[in-house]
Order: sequence, then C-alpha cells, then structure tokens
Amino acid sequence: MAQVQRMSRLMIKTLRDDPADAETLSHKLLVRAGYVRRTSAGIWTWLPLGKKVLENVARVVREEMDAIGGQEVLLPALLPREPYDASGRWDEYGDLLFRVKDRKGADYLLGPTHEEIFTQIVKDQCSSYKDLPVILYQIQTKYRDEARPRSGVLRGREFQMKDSYSFDTTDEGLVESYALHREAYQKIFARLGLDYRIVSAVSGAMGGSASEEFLAPAAAGEDTFVDCPACDYAANTEAVTFALAPVEGVEHGPVEELDTPDTPTIETLAEHLGVTASDTLKNLLVKVDGEIVAVGVPGNREVDLGKLGEHLAPAVVELVTAEDFVGREDLVRGYVGPQGLDKVRYIADPRVAPGTAWITGANKPDKHARNVVCGRDFEVDDYLDVVVVEEGDPCPACGTGLKMGRAIEIGHIFQLGRKYADTFQLDVLGQNGKPVRVTMGSYGIGVSRAVAALAEQSADGQGLCWPREVAPADVHVVAAGKALQTELALDVSEKLGAAGVRVLVDDRAGVSPGVKFTDAELIGVPQILVAGRRSAEGVVELKDRRTGEREELTVAEAVARLTA
Repeated sequence: MAQVQRMSRLMIKTLRDDPADAETLSHKLLVRAGYVRRTSAGIWTWLPLGKKVLENVARVVREEMDAIGGQEVLLPALLPREPYDASGRWDEYGDLLFRVKDRKGADYLLGPTHEEIFTQIVKDQCSSYKDLPVILYQIQTKYRDEARPRSGVLRGREFQMKDSYSFDTTDEGLVESYALHREAYQKIFARLGLDYRIVSAVSGAMGGSASEEFLAPAAAGEDTFVDCPACDYAANTEAVTFALAPVEGVEHGPVEELDTPDTPTIETLAEHLGVTASDTLKNLLVKVDGEIVAVGVPGNREVDLGKLGEHLAPAVVELVTAEDFVGREDLVRGYVGPQGLDKVRYIADPRVAPGTAWITGANKPDKHARNVVCGRDFEVDDYLDVVVVEEGDPCPACGTGLKMGRAIEIGHIFQLGRKYADTFQLDVLGQNGKPVRVTMGSYGIGVSRAVAALAEQSADGQGLCWPREVAPADVHVVAAGKALQTELALDVSEKLGAAGVRVLVDDRAGVSPGVKFTDAELIGVPQILVAGRRSAEGVVELKDRRTGEREELTVAEAVARLTA
C-alpha cells in the first residue's frame, strides 16, 4: 500500500514566474514547483515534495552504502574546537568555518566535515586488527560559511551530505576500500539517473593522496573539467598536469638588455617589441604565508591561483600589494625577471623548462632582457602546474587536444592515508601483538546537491522531469474539471495506491484544467494520468512526462500498465 497524496490537502504553492534572484535552472524550477523556499542567504527550507525527493536520494545512497558493508551512524553537527585544532583545520578552513561560543566561552564549530570525530570514535571503539576493516557513514547536515551563496541549493551555507570513512590496517586494504566506494558511487549515480564523469582531482584541505571527483556535466556547474576525445583521461582542471620537457641542443645568445619604456604588462611589451606573448615570461608575485614568492609562466598563459593554493596548502596564498614593494630594491614593479632574484623563492610552470629562452623583466625600471635561459641564467626552485588550463592543451596521457566542460561536483573520494591517524595516534594491535597505525579513506556525496544536479540535467521547457527513483510520486493523476472527473481520479488513485504505486492526485476544486496541466508539467512526476473528457466511459489518458507520448486507456488498463 503506497501513499496517495491529495493536492487539495498538500502544502504546495507553485509560481508562474521565476524568482528575481534565481540564475540557474534548478534554482528557478525547484522554487517555482514548490519544492524549496529560501529562508535566508544560502539557507533553504525543504517543503513536502522537496523533502520526498531529498529522502529518495538519501535512500539510494543508504542502500548502496549498506551493500558494501557500511554502518550508518549519526554524529553531532555542533563540534568542539579541540579536535580541529589538533588537525590544524580550525585555522586552515579560515572564514569558511562557522564558529560559535557557548555561555562559558568555549569554542565550537558547525561541522563542514567529520574526519577528526570519526577518527576519535574508531580510536575509542576499535583496539585490535580483528576490529578492522570498518566503513562508517552518516547522512548529516553540513555547514560552510560561503561568502556568496548562490544557485539555490547548489551552493548553500547549510547542506545535506553523505560522508563515509574507511579504516584499514594496510595500504592494500585502503585501496580495496577505495575501490568499493568507487563502485558503489557508480551504482548510486546510475540509479539516480545522473549523467556523470569520474575525474582526477586534488585533495585540498581534506588532505591525503589519491582522489577523484564525480562530476555531473551542467551549464550551472562551478567546476571546470577536461576530458580527452582520444583516450579515457579526465580531470578537474586543478589536477591537470604538464610534463617537464627540458630543451637540449639549442644554442642561445647572451642576455641582451632592452630599452622598453612604459611596458609593465605582457601586452604592452609584446606590442613594443613586435613579438608574441608566448615569447615572454610572466612573473607573478604572491605572498605565501607572508613571504614574497615569484611564479613564472609563459606570457600567453594565466596563473591559476586556485591551483597554486592547492599545491601550497595549508599555506595562505595572496597577491602582493604596492606596499610590499617598499624597501625592496630587488623587486621592480612591472619589470621583474627571475635572473638575480636571489632572495625570492622562484616557482615555475613546467612549460618554463630548462633550456627555454625568454624575454622577461630586467629588474630595472623600463628595462627588459632577451635570451634569458632557464638553467643558464636562472634556476627554478620548484616546478608546479599552475597555469589556467585551456581548450586544446595536450592530454597528459596521449597528447591529444583536451576538451573542456562545466560540471557540478556530486561526489569526491579520497585516500587520506594516515594524516588523521597520526594526529590522533589511531593504532590497533596487529597480529604480532605490536601497534599498527590505521590508514583511512574519506568519501562524500552531496545529497542535496544531487537533487539540484538532477533538476539541471533532466528539466525541459515545461519544468522538472524526475527519474522515477527519486520522484516524489510515480504518477501524477489530474482531475480535469467536474465532479465526475474528480471522482474517477480519486478512484483510480486509490486502486494504484493499493497496488503499491505512489500517487500525487490533483483534486483541487476551483482550479482550472489548464493550471492543473501546467502544474503537472512543472512538478515533473514521470507519468501523468488525466481523468478528462472520456471519464464517463471509464477512459483516461496516460502521458509520459519525458517523451510526451500519450495513450488512452481504460482504468483497468492504466492500473495494469502502471503496476507492471
């Protein structure tokens, strides 16, 4: 017996017009269809239909997590400061962390993620190798103090997330746990009906080594990814690498100083000398935990500050200001070159390879230098992939030009290793009776974000179009008008409900058939069953919401079709 929801009793208010502040399709449609309402910036209320969709996504996640042996727990959202101080993330998260004080002045936070607390739980509960491996997970509200929450539930300050954690005694065990989660995620997203890509990623503040993202391609996506049309390579742009290829056997002339007045930018320099930007070397000055660092990239490329920050995390990276040049005679604003920067750490992109020659700043006002050769005239302290990836850049695997796309991050899996186990001294007794340091994995799925991703990918010009697995009902029955149609609609709804079909029936009095049809399209239940002009004959019309195909059936035929 499944629930029959009568719209005459359902708290739902649909809107004809898009919200004024809505930019993305999911934001517009989830509000217009009565699934969510804004409470405050980045904070959303899930209304009855929206809560059903959210719970259906969570159900699929639970079923697949249970299938790999996961054990569900529920940790508090309000957490003490001390574990996050121990891991360093109280400071690393910076302004993204919601921090609160209790009446005694003690510090707490609203959890953005729970690695520290899960580690402490396992330390308390598990003492022997016989207790491991173990996979624990929760579906919990998370908090992140976004500076500019936007796109509806896609980027909120409060959101639903599944986070799970694996605990193993060996690196091989971690690899197995990671593989289990990877396969489970593929099953979850396939069941949800999401189009997705698995891409290489960086770990960021989570820590650890290997990590992959699950991305749902969508115009509203805030992640940019690349994939190769010739092989299976795919990666978040922050994880794309470029091989260092030293240039050998090329003779370059001596360094030549050039008179280049009023050319502090790559564009003005290239125009003045009649060269291309790719012939020049751009040197961006940043501060890394307050220390000035130079970053060198070809003049026709931009530095990806996000990439740079990921490479240097947990250090804080920020651009220099005019004040930072005061008292630094070795730093000439607009004319910096790597040669002679003895007091400054020099980071370069691998495209600035040994043996390559450049036009770059001469470290004198209005002066540049030609034939400045990497490895001869200057040395690179560290090579890091730091340029903004562009369409057509060579695939790291096969060399074919890469394609770029926008996507929504719906999942992320990490091999954390022993970072948190080391912090909290998470050991168990091994088979030989000696302590063994545990190794961990961390795995997240954005549950509320998956709802928005589904809306983005499946909607059409009329409204939402949910896959059956997550829809708030299996069939939307519409009583198109008079008492006879309403009576038939309620009768067929009861029959369907008794057969286990989830039904949403529009039995609202005083609402025109046109409004009911429009709402049915907007709400997006997979099947629409209309009790209309042939109701007296016991004939209804069945419409597939996605394809638009229509068919007239008797009530018995409709029930049989929808329960098959």
